[in-house]
Amino acid sequence: MQGRLLKTGLFFGSFNPIHVGHLIIANFMATQTDLNQVWLVVSPHNPLKKRETLAPDFDRLHLVQLAIEDNPNLRVSNIEFGLPKPSYTVDTLAHLKDKFPDREFVLIMGSDNLASLHKWKNYEVLLEYYQIYVYNRPEYKVEQYINHPAVRFFESPQMYISSSYIRNCIQKQYSVRYLVSEPVFRELSVTRLYQK
Repeated sequence: MQGRLLKTGLFFGSFNPIHVGHLIIANFMATQTDLNQVWLVVSPHNPLKKRETLAPDFDRLHLVQLAIEDNPNLRVSNIEFGLPKPSYTVDTLAHLKDKFPDREFVLIMGSDNLASLHKWKNYEVLLEYYQIYVYNRPEYKVEQYINHPAVRFFESPQMYISSSYIRNCIQKQYSVRYLVSEPVFRELSVTRLYQK
């Protein structure tokens, strides 16, 4: 194949809902590393999370689209919606490589996810064939990967906000303004998503 592969970061998540913490990390990876673009991959079901807390897939996808629509460095992907569930990263990557041969895919994850990587399906394949860009979370110790050739660490700015905190606020009818982007805030204000 001719030409340079587009280096594309894959930021997987339930995004239940997407919040400014996600956006800060995605934008950092897209603009302060060698990545050409970052795709936010909305996962229908993370095997390590409870499904009953998830909003419908297309509602979460829509919120991500609203959050990033004005940023050309970011893109949303629903690639896992058409794959067997629960979704496993190693299978999604194999599918993406077939579908987008012009791209080199890089995994983006926090050191909290890296610490549990050994629980992932075929995690050895991920470490052998893909690069992993890790945003540090100081409370998670991942010394075993410090000198791993596939793993690069970055000190990205972070906000300690969780989607579960936002869902809890919405259920208590507290404002989530500034915890999510303004388009997402407006959408959550007019829909009953996450309200009991």
